Amino acid sequence: MTAPPTETPFPETEEPDDQRTAIAALGHELRTLVDATVTTAAPTEILHRMADEVRGLTGQLTGRRRRRAEIPAVDEFPGGVRMYSPVTGLGSPLAPPLRVAPDGDGVVGHCTLGIAHEGPPGYVHGGMSAMLLDELMGWACYAAKSPAMTVSLGMRYRRPVPVETPLRVHARVTGTEDRKAFVTGSISTEETPSVPLVTADAVFVSPGPGRARALFPST
Repeated sequence: MTAPPTETPFPETEEPDDQRTAIAALGHELRTLVDATVTTAAPTEILHRMADEVRGLTGQLTGRRRRRAEIPAVDEFPGGVRMYSPVTGLGSPLAPPLRVAPDGDGVVGHCTLGIAHEGPPGYVHGGMSAMLLDELMGWACYAAKSPAMTVSLGMRYRRPVPVETPLRVHARVTGTEDRKAFVTGSISTEETPSVPLVTADAVFVSPGPGRARALFPST
């Protein structure tokens, strides 16, 4: 049974491209704020004042809130723009954001992770590496015309990934079996792309039509 249409999160008079531009601009400033927040040595008084000011700004984001599993009107799901993705979303204060493009028989992503993504001092948290690869492997499945979801992800951390360093992430589908896709991926620096810092192998599975409708009733 088809789910009832969800309420549009933005006024219908708004053009999606105008909304995306505004969302991306806000996301950029929020990422700049996050970076300043995790690197500042400001005195306690200033930190308290900033907390009050940010609380006031949050209160200005009025209107209806998007519900769980509701796809934003500015998104193209699956396989398109995801403005609030924590990996690729230009509107997300959490995202690097990763820029994705076709690359031979796979896809490539470019980004720089900051101190907000730090694990060991000077290096990226291992979970961030896993998130980058998991995301790009999903893009590789879509590029291979096999959109699918992760069921297993194996990571090998060969060398620490430095923060504040341009990174290159690569992924490709190496084989398929029924609804399964087998995917490999790697992270390296832009300066030395032939030297993998992190590698991964994953299995993705494309849900059947009934399962897809249950998982994503808004599509």
